[in-house]
Amino acid sequence: MASEFNRILALLRKERGITQKQAAADLGISQAQLSHYEKGIRECSLAFVVQVADYYGVSCDYLLGRSADRSGQTISVADLPETGASTSGSVYRGSVLPTMYKKLIENSLDILYDKLQESKDKQLVIQISQYLMLAVYKVFRRLYDASPKNAVGMFRVGAARWQGNADAAMHVAEAELAAALTGEDGGKDSLDPATLSLSTERLTQDYPRHATSLLNLVKNAEESMRALHPAE
Repeated sequence: MASEFNRILALLRKERGITQKQAAADLGISQAQLSHYEKGIRECSLAFVVQVADYYGVSCDYLLGRSADRSGQTISVADLPETGASTSGSVYRGSVLPTMYKKLIENSLDILYDKLQESKDKQLVIQISQYLMLAVYKVFRRLYDASPKNAVGMFRVGAARWQGNADAAMHVAEAELAAALTGEDGGKDSLDPATLSLSTERLTQDYPRHATSLLNLVKNAEESMRALHPAE
């Protein structure tokens, strides 16, 4: 938990665009002390956690990594906005977990595609969409292939090739996305950097109903990755 506090303490300062010196002065401590807190060299008091929460306008639970939402909200299925999809609710027969994850993903995609629309960059839209479609294709095909009752002839790419080909196509989509974002092909001039302003504060302001989904998706994804390296 301490490492979460260190990371978030530094993140909030950087998102606000202020130096350690300025933040330390505002908080009434030395720059060296704040640096130690941000690096995890020293433990701070509970009173300082509360002071920092007030200073940045976030909750203590967010500062401590207990909540992905700046307000400290702990989400439930009912808290997440409906996506309006025709499959909402009924297909899950009351099961909470798939409904929760479906909402997290769909609400996060709403933010992603809103940003893509702002970017007005055709290559970004194409490559990100290709990558996401391939990811869904891989999951669907695994589910389809798991039942011997499903007809083999549905897919044009054979059983021996589909996984390798899908992985390769996803890697290509990632490479083309990287090229589009870095301007390697000369297309970055049309991309306004402000479009990619994705601070937690900005996301919460611009997407008050959907940001919670995206921030919790990030938290859940990183928890699954960190589980691969429990020592960290």
